[in-house]
Amino acid sequence: MSGTTDFDFLVGSWDVANRRLPKPLTDSQDWDEFRSTSQCRGVLDGAGNLDEISAPDRGFSALTLRLFDPERKEWSLYWASSRDGCLQPPVTGRFAEGTGTFYSREIYNGTAITVRFIWSGITSDSARWEQAFSTDDGKTWETNWIMNFTRRRSDTPT
Repeated sequence: MSGTTDFDFLVGSWDVANRRLPKPLTDSQDWDEFRSTSQCRGVLDGAGNLDEISAPDRGFSALTLRLFDPERKEWSLYWASSRDGCLQPPVTGRFAEGTGTFYSREIYNGTAITVRFIWSGITSDSARWEQAFSTDDGKTWETNWIMNFTRRRSDTPT
């Protein structure tokens, strides 16, 4: 069952290998691969966390604010980027059997889409996040961003 400790694994400092489709939903297979760093800390006495991502080679930074609703036993994840300065609508969901799955409905380039985030492969030293879009209510998905997190050696838990 999902709870306030679901994202505790993410607290700390990370190196991140990114693989991203710059033009999703265009049948492009032109992936952009780049490195970034992430720093995550707890907020609101454990009811959430905030991570900041820095990708200087791509000219942006971003953050994700994650908040847990104890009544719904559900997380809301909000994303903002230095590229536009806007807090995006949340993806919401929960963890089950070690994997977190989160969804939202949005408009992307004039098209109604379903957005899916998946957190998986979680260990004390690594994790994987991926984002996918669907234009057919989740019948098919196009994964367009994958982030593989590796904990920085100086931040290994004891």
